[in-house]
Amino acid sequence: MDMRYYTEKIWEFNKYYAQILAQIDQGVYNGPFSLNETGIMFMLHDKKGCTATAVRERLGLDRGYMSRMIQRLEEKDILYKESSSQDKRQQLLFLTQKGTHTLEHIMEKITQSISQKIEDLSKQELDRLVMAMETLRLMDKGASSFKENEVIIRPFRPGDIGYVAHLHGKLYHQDYHFGRMFEYYVMKGLTEFMVNANDGELWVAEVNGTMAGSIAVTKAEETVAQLRWFILDEHYQGLGVGTRLLETALEFCKINHFHHVFLWTVSVLEAARHLYRKYNFKCTQEVPNVEWGETKLVEERWELDLLNH
Repeated sequence: MDMRYYTEKIWEFNKYYAQILAQIDQGVYNGPFSLNETGIMFMLHDKKGCTATAVRERLGLDRGYMSRMIQRLEEKDILYKESSSQDKRQQLLFLTQKGTHTLEHIMEKITQSISQKIEDLSKQELDRLVMAMETLRLMDKGASSFKENEVIIRPFRPGDIGYVAHLHGKLYHQDYHFGRMFEYYVMKGLTEFMVNANDGELWVAEVNGTMAGSIAVTKAEETVAQLRWFILDEHYQGLGVGTRLLETALEFCKINHFHHVFLWTVSVLEAARHLYRKYNFKCTQEVPNVEWGETKLVEERWELDLLNH
């Protein structure tokens, strides 16, 4: 794996994010207190009764610099010291009433500044922004925290169909060079499903609130169902999301008294084919396809008898 692409993207984001923060900082902190002094006030607001050492380590400040800032904030009546009831040698820091009011004013300016930055975003765009920030926060806490993913499988909602079509078009072109005809095929089927979804259902998988994949069941005959639009974003592979999607679809088929299930896939999708075998699907038909990709493909029909499953 070439890490250069990823490091360049992260570096580009860092530069952009620094510009955004600078714009917000200029509007918010253009006053009598420095960014670090404001950071101290925020920490004392969130955790009352901190030691200077705890604040310094949390904010990553130099000992001498920290001492000078505390002295300055004391002189401005922003904070005060009080001996710890558990250890009289230890001095705890607290915000004064003036300090609390000053911080409330700063927080109001922060809210106004950020609101102006995001006021033109839709709810969906805001949700995506917050989810992306949460992902970064989890990664910063360490790999073990990041791997504790919350996976949700839910029925589709308005707006999800466009995501399903987009994910198919993007991933299949990116990984297998599928062309426009494949995207047309997917969108045509999804449109028909939207018009007539009788006895069928489509589910979306979310990982930590971000859409990650989909699967659907459509009625082919009275007791025969077809699995369709089974796809998983490659960034969420290895989390068991594909298995949960497939199990959700098969459980739906059983509850709705389907006796037989089939699906169409292509031979290059090894991970999906492995999952089908695991659930006792059998490949029953192979058909050449020259319409979807730059190279000749082999479509496969896989079937499962639910009465014996």
